[in-house]
Amino acid sequence: MSSILRKLFLGFMQVHILYHAQQEPIYGVYMMEELKSHGYDISAGTLYPLLHRMASAGLLAKEDRLVEGKIRKYYLITPQGEIVLEEARAKAEELVDELREK
Repeated sequence: MSSILRKLFLGFMQVHILYHAQQEPIYGVYMMEELKSHGYDISAGTLYPLLHRMASAGLLAKEDRLVEGKIRKYYLITPQGEIVLEEARAKAEELVDELREK
């Protein structure tokens, strides 16, 4: 895969992550399975740093929860993440409309 496609797909994955974090708190394994269901082949070594960068950028908030005796990191969308998601949604709709024109 070309580096340009990889960057593009990473952007798409971030939009998916924001969307799902808006619906409910998410955690890594769930998000990896969700992205794979959309055809993205993502490893834990790619996903977890991506979640961390998104949290550091203020798009996600991280919350530790005790689940079956273990700490699991959940991610929730922040107000800044909501703004970014809405902007991404508008741009995606515009792009899809343009791509459908023939």
